[in-house]
Amino acid sequence: MPRHLALMLTALITLSVIPSSYAANDNDDGLDEIQTKLGTEWVLIKNDQLRQIKTYVKQEDGKRFRSFKVDAVLDSTLETAVRVILDVENYKKWYWEILESHIIRASSPTEYYIYLKHRAPYGVPNRDVAGVLLFEPQSKGKNSITMRVKAIKDLVPEKPPLVRMVAEDMTLIYTPLPNNKLRVQAEGYVDPGGKVPGWANNYIQRSAPYSIMLGILRMTGNEKYRHSKEPLPFPINNSPD
Repeated sequence: MPRHLALMLTALITLSVIPSSYAANDNDDGLDEIQTKLGTEWVLIKNDQLRQIKTYVKQEDGKRFRSFKVDAVLDSTLETAVRVILDVENYKKWYWEILESHIIRASSPTEYYIYLKHRAPYGVPNRDVAGVLLFEPQSKGKNSITMRVKAIKDLVPEKPPLVRMVAEDMTLIYTPLPNNKLRVQAEGYVDPGGKVPGWANNYIQRSAPYSIMLGILRMTGNEKYRHSKEPLPFPINNSPD
């Protein structure tokens, strides 16, 4: 295979699994085009009825990139999903293009500071981000758990040639349903910082949130999480009542 074709194939394979954050444009004209085509209301871009996953995008005013939303129903208990999320060191098994992930420190049973290093597309510097992971546990009259992730730029020193991401922020609501099912509602926004190629913009924006939810679906089926007896840092009720 000619070398230029091999390089192109490598880039396409890499781009098939990277997040919407890497869909930056190299100039303002590209961004203006996206904002013109996509309004500030959520637009459904994928509806997987078999797996019960829906993904949406919108272009919020004043933001460089699209925001995303996912609504899914998983064959999982709430407890299993929380175990997957708390296992930060194993994010590389399911999250998008993770090269490294670890907990920096735990400030409380519901507050964790984490570090992630992402693999970027071919020819683009890898990215890293540090931030806080917060849980709002269930309470009387509230059977869902809310999880918030917020990037903190100066939480750890920058590590050139890695590019520090500006944002990898999201809010997820996990709600137990009857028959050991779980509804996951997520909204988020990612800004990778710096410049990245814009030639795969639409494909990445459409594919990444769905791919991540498939990863969660796969991991919640893992016996390691489904049948673990390790104590959790806060109580969880799998019942929808």
